[in-house]
Amino acid sequence: MDSQTLTKLAAAVVAGGITLELLGRRSRPSGSETNAAFVFVKPHACNDAVVERVRKSFAGWGITIKSEAKINGAVIDAESLIDNHYGAIAAKAMTTLPADLHVPTKGQAAFEKAFGLTWAAALAAGQVYNAKQACEKLGIDGAGLDAKWAQTNRGVDCIKFGGGFYCASIDGIFIMNGFYMSMRGGYCKQSANIHTFTVEWPAAKISWERFRGEVLGGTNPAEAAEGSLRKDIFDNWAELGLAAEPNTGDNGMHASASPFEGLAERLNWCGATVASDIFGSALLAAGVAEETILAGTQDPQATLDGKTGSFFDHLEDQDAADNIANIAKMTL
Repeated sequence: MDSQTLTKLAAAVVAGGITLELLGRRSRPSGSETNAAFVFVKPHACNDAVVERVRKSFAGWGITIKSEAKINGAVIDAESLIDNHYGAIAAKAMTTLPADLHVPTKGQAAFEKAFGLTWAAALAAGQVYNAKQACEKLGIDGAGLDAKWAQTNRGVDCIKFGGGFYCASIDGIFIMNGFYMSMRGGYCKQSANIHTFTVEWPAAKISWERFRGEVLGGTNPAEAAEGSLRKDIFDNWAELGLAAEPNTGDNGMHASASPFEGLAERLNWCGATVASDIFGSALLAAGVAEETILAGTQDPQATLDGKTGSFFDHLEDQDAADNIANIAKMTL
């Protein structure tokens, strides 16, 4: 900024009470104008070749890498990082006792139809276990439970109660989210690592939907958009040094589904605070209480425009400004 401009700004301060700090803030992209995501290379794909591929892809799209880190499985386990990441899915498998679960009426009806007894009767008989309890009960590890879970059939001996909320009949007991233990093990073993990125880009340049669809790629890497990271890793997995072809679970990459999920993930994985985070501070500036923000990171049921559902689902694939507007209208 030249001296003439500074003189004019100083005159404005005297004449109109405008602060230089406020003018400076207006000259920088705000949290409502900037999309900020949390991304990581999954354990099965975490090597130098893949990490470099990710860096080059972001550079080509004009996406700025703000920070990077490698996190070992021992740390992920000790700090419950993957359990916090998967939130309610993990809680149903690891920490929530079956008697404390809220099973919707529709889910209870499906349970009774499939298994011939009521949910209440199964609880009273001590037949329902979370995945962690089931491993202890059956004397198997997460991989063993996952193998048994894979033999069940949806709608027959495996019932869906809701998003990320399943119950299966295995070896004479009912198990909640039995798939999770094996998935968790892939992140928490001593040899596992993930490589994380915090990234930012102008929302006007790349929408969140394009970021997920064209930069990251769809969940099934075989069908992901050409040129996307997941498709690139899928097509070149042997050249990149992966042990096996990627699939919908081991699909190379994770990325936040919305700006709000990006905030929740940075709070968990990076030790950020709401006030220090670019999107968190934008929410605070918009008048959203920190208590509401922190409650939202647990993905509670919320109502938006008369529709009740997952807090996260209400916000998926929206840019930062739309997320802020919708969060301000949401009720928990």
